[in-house]
Amino acid sequence: MMIIPTLLSERLTLRAPSLGDFEAIAAFRASERSHFVGGPSTEAESWQYLAAMIGHWHLRGYGRWIVTETGNEEEALGIVGPLCPVDWPEPEIAWTMFANGEGKGYAYEAALLARDYAYQTLEWETAASFVNADNAPSLALAKKLGCRMDGTFEHGKFGTMQIWRHPSPAEVLA
Repeated sequence: MMIIPTLLSERLTLRAPSLGDFEAIAAFRASERSHFVGGPSTEAESWQYLAAMIGHWHLRGYGRWIVTETGNEEEALGIVGPLCPVDWPEPEIAWTMFANGEGKGYAYEAALLARDYAYQTLEWETAASFVNADNAPSLALAKKLGCRMDGTFEHGKFGTMQIWRHPSPAEVLA
């Protein structure tokens, strides 16, 4: 069984997803806020989503973490980390924040931790994030992370996705 690492910053803990996160994930995925990530979803679809998050770690050796405030690791604020479904053109650094995690800079801080992990631990030579052109908060975050637009791809479910290329490991780890 794979041990999912925990990442820490001054304010955040990125920890393994667990059954205890189901309620927060299901509430987010049932809402209109989940539109850009395939929702709204039924409770059963949310269960499959959580199971896929955990399974991704075992199949790929990496995956997304649950974002929490350090000291309050039970309250899920969002989901951030490396992701590579079979229908993606390459691995990405993905982020999704729940309503209770927005507006505090948590997505930025968590994405930096995830990108550093991808570069330092997974030894990625490049990283991308795939964003719907109508998702203004995600576009703003990609730009804040120093990403640049690097084309598009057509996804069967999500439509046209913009590819936002992260600065190289040499640029961010220098």
